Amino acid sequence: TIAGVTGSAGSALNQLNIPRDIVIDSTDTYVYIADDNNNRIIRFQTNSTAGTNGEVVAGGAGAGNTITQLNQPWGIHYLPTISNYLYIINYGGHSVMRWIPGNSSGEFIAGIPGTSGSTATTLSGPTGIKLDSYLNMFVVDCGNSRVQMFCQNNQTGITIAGTGVSGSSATQLRGPRGIAFDCSMNLYVADTANNRVQKFVKL
Repeated sequence: TIAGVTGSAGSALNQLNIPRDIVIDSTDTYVYIADDNNNRIIRFQTNSTAGTNGEVVAGGAGAGNTITQLNQPWGIHYLPTISNYLYIINYGGHSVMRWIPGNSSGEFIAGIPGTSGSTATTLSGPTGIKLDSYLNMFVVDCGNSRVQMFCQNNQTGITIAGTGVSGSSATQLRGPRGIAFDCSMNLYVADTANNRVQKFVKL
């Protein structure tokens, strides 16, 4: 155990409460954790031991939809060799933020904070996130059963997987949670409610 106290949920700096996602920085120094019920991103050194205090690097000011708060953070992406920003999915806030670790506030870059929707500019219970080397952002829009692509500095999404209608056909998804890309940028989707993984070949 390098973070948290086994079997003990809490909000102290040495505790976690429903951690959803983790990412390790490019130097293998820190592990960043989306601490859902504490509405924060907290980091621990990768050589920490159980009970060690972590450092809050985003959020931690209660659940909310302001630039100083997170709302059920779920997915995170951090690759400082490409960008100084930590990208954070707000599952409860239906939005995506980017945040320089340690700053007191971030900024919204996708979705309408606190508003669920199914248009090209809204999200519904998003979960997973990945970015490519061009800072194009790929968001698992779980509640809309689709994967949205947002080009850099553009808040209008393009559906690249799923149809926006929940289903089990080859073109549909049902409650997807996570995504991954291979070296050819083919997309793999954890199609959770359909109990399968779908591959979408890059065109």
